[in-house]
Amino acid sequence: MSTILQTSKPDVENAEQDTRAALRFVTCGSVDDGKSTLIGRLLVDSRAVLQDQLASVQRSGKVDLALLTDGLQAEREQGITIDVAYRYFNTVARKFIIADAPGHEQYTRNMVTAASSADAAVVLVDATKLDWQSALPNLLPQTRRHSLLVKLLRVPSIVFAVNKLDAVEDPALAFEHISAALRQFTQDAGITAHAIVPVSALIGFNVVDANPGWCNYQGPALLAILEQLSATPADTAQPFSFPVQWVEKFSSSSDTTQGRRIFWGRIASGAVQVGQSVSVLPGGKSAVVAEVLDHARSPKSVRAGHSAGIILDRELDVSRGDVLLASEGFGASPGKRELTATVAWMDDEPLLPGRLYWALQGHRWVKAKVKRIVHQVNINTLEEQSATQLDANAIGVVELTLQEPIAAVPFAESRILGSLVLVDTASHKTSGAALVLSTQ
Repeated sequence: MSTILQTSKPDVENAEQDTRAALRFVTCGSVDDGKSTLIGRLLVDSRAVLQDQLASVQRSGKVDLALLTDGLQAEREQGITIDVAYRYFNTVARKFIIADAPGHEQYTRNMVTAASSADAAVVLVDATKLDWQSALPNLLPQTRRHSLLVKLLRVPSIVFAVNKLDAVEDPALAFEHISAALRQFTQDAGITAHAIVPVSALIGFNVVDANPGWCNYQGPALLAILEQLSATPADTAQPFSFPVQWVEKFSSSSDTTQGRRIFWGRIASGAVQVGQSVSVLPGGKSAVVAEVLDHARSPKSVRAGHSAGIILDRELDVSRGDVLLASEGFGASPGKRELTATVAWMDDEPLLPGRLYWALQGHRWVKAKVKRIVHQVNINTLEEQSATQLDANAIGVVELTLQEPIAAVPFAESRILGSLVLVDTASHKTSGAALVLSTQ
């Protein structure tokens, strides 16, 4: 098994609090697996849809559940999902934010965008598209690709929902064989599946209400599983890092600022408090934190995942895109220019050695040159293969050389500091998502 597809498990410090927080989850899988219909079923059966909304999505006197999320005219005309649609609903136990991601290969970039901030992923598998009578049916390529992507993006919980079992002759046998194929695939890929659930999004079996015994399944319904999943914990165990998003000049919001600037942003890792020594990247100048403000401008210590305003004890050249780092914890040279990263390529133009791209980390843009392609991952066999280029929707490992140093760490340690977006310098299109494996 390829080691580049292995990520560390998140450190969950407060499981009870994690299960009370709003859960962001993404639905993904192949084309027409029923992702939009599943979300529609969740919204309707949990009574999160008003009657006038139901009336607006009727076709020939029947409610088309997929239309509750497919809002673009092109989506309704073609019956496909193109862009990510976000929906919100809540139960007695929890609040949810759902991202309905497209299944088409050409819209993989949209799926990656939705999964990058998700706490969980529901991967749908259409039973009618597989040779379910086989003991180990071959999974669709897009099912494999999306499963690998959500794992690479460190989505903590992955749930497989085997859909449309009501449309096959022997639902129990189909679920047994497809479950075996999923277990084999996840074992080979190093993916931890939280659950495999048989569902019928169209009828509503095992979506909101459990149907004990259907397909010989005795477990909870999909919604009950989602209610118990943990939200992604913030990277509080890592050293303090703070990408600067906005500089407020000469503020008089508190008596202690003395006319000094406030640096606003969201803490990427660790925590910050008054008296803490920090350094600025780039530049390397050091200062001491004189005051910390929360989102309401109240003095307070702030930890990762929350917004803060930081005032230093002396004026330094700090702009949007710069990063404040703990003086201790990132080593003598916190800035990194040589990166090895797993890349999910999303551009129609292939990634080639020697090409120059813009790399975006947080709010900072730097030029990045592709030094070489280490290998490509075969999504069917999970083998590492030599490659001279990465085509659209390929996954591979590349070496990048940056024009300027950035505060990069392995993605397994920090989802924020370990991720980059590669942008074409000519077309300005988002070309790929890079997840840092190692730095030099």
